[in-house]
Amino acid sequence: MDLLTATWRKSSRSGNNGGACVEVAQLGTAIGLRDSKNPDAGHLTVPAKTFAALLTHLKQGGPTA
Repeated sequence: MDLLTATWRKSSRSGNNGGACVEVAQLGTAIGLRDSKNPDAGHLTVPAKTFAALLTHLKQGGPTA
């Protein structure tokens, strides 16, 4: 997928107060992650299955660090 046409989204819980937010985009079989405050600084790409496992872990109360 072309990053110029990717649809980047951030959590609806992040609000509009200018806080630190992560945006995500579906990039074929991968997920793109970037800083919403500096979207032109680049992004990380992880396999969709890895991202899904991370979300499951976090939802179950797993440690974040």
